[in-house]
Amino acid sequence: MTVTLPDLPYAKDALVPHISARTLDFHHGKHHHAYVTNLNKLIEGTALAGMTLKEIIKKTVNNPDTVGIFNNAAQAWNHTFYWQSMTPNGGGLPTGAIAERIKADFKGFDKFIEQLKNAGLTQFGSGWAWLVVKDDRLEIMKTSNADTPIAHGLQPLLTVDVWEHAYYLDYQNGRGTYLDVFMNHLINWDFVNSHLV
Repeated sequence: MTVTLPDLPYAKDALVPHISARTLDFHHGKHHHAYVTNLNKLIEGTALAGMTLKEIIKKTVNNPDTVGIFNNAAQAWNHTFYWQSMTPNGGGLPTGAIAERIKADFKGFDKFIEQLKNAGLTQFGSGWAWLVVKDDRLEIMKTSNADTPIAHGLQPLLTVDVWEHAYYLDYQNGRGTYLDVFMNHLINWDFVNSHLV
């Protein structure tokens, strides 16, 4: 089974003016595409070739012999999750079950936003900021490079990509502005709710 590049869940210009079609062209069409291509080359002819991305990630995590496979599989998975974490006309206050969980576990939406933004801003270099379920509670975490919550047995609900290629064409070094835009205009709360168990 070959790993394939999934289509974006919206048109390439659907997130304008918050994320440009040019950014998505590079980010999805080149970066994400390269992770998928590289992964397929690395797993060709191995037992991993018949596995899902999640299975590949779990089989290769923390193994120095398979770090290239892990990095490409995790980046392919993380990016797919990131595309779905956004939607046109998204962001703002949460709706559905996640709203109550955020209120209970973060003592309010403002505290949640503050923690998510802080995780994104303080992730040194490349990485991700996540909303996850850990021990039946919502938590914010950050991961470096290709690392992903599923490699640690956690349930991700939302992610924001803070690798520079996610925002540099639109915001240059303004990671904080990009994070504000993500939270105010892009979060897909329906997607978050769909992963809340």
